[in-house]
Amino acid sequence: MSFTTSFTVDQTPRQVYDAFTDVRGWWSEEIVHTGDEFEYHYEELHHCRVRITESVPGRKVSWLVLENHFDFTRDDTEWVGTTITFEITEKDGKTEARFTHHGLVPEYECFEVCHKAWTFYVGTSLRALITTGEGQPNRQSVLPAELAR
Repeated sequence: MSFTTSFTVDQTPRQVYDAFTDVRGWWSEEIVHTGDEFEYHYEELHHCRVRITESVPGRKVSWLVLENHFDFTRDDTEWVGTTITFEITEKDGKTEARFTHHGLVPEYECFEVCHKAWTFYVGTSLRALITTGEGQPNRQSVLPAELAR
């Protein structure tokens, strides 16, 4: 069993795809892209490196988690080697978005926290980015004015 969540919107499959691939717009403004890979971090709590393994506009995106570190688990390998898919289908004149983190299972120490986080990032933030143009990602750290000079 893996974590899956889905929702339906009025926007086109291409609009849903474009929003999902804008990970800085719904997950974290601090994501750093390098070619087909990106790095995510949230404070000292979570850091991961992800490779985009498939990208079909308007249809599907797949990721492979290459590295992972949680500050709150004993086992850093819980996400390593897991895959994340985002599938888009047209259904009754609407667009269904289905997010699955394959390998994120209830036996994982991080499962409860990750379940809540993905539910928010996908079900709330991504959905808002798709429907309103404004997601709710982790905001980029802002240095105090005196340090930014």
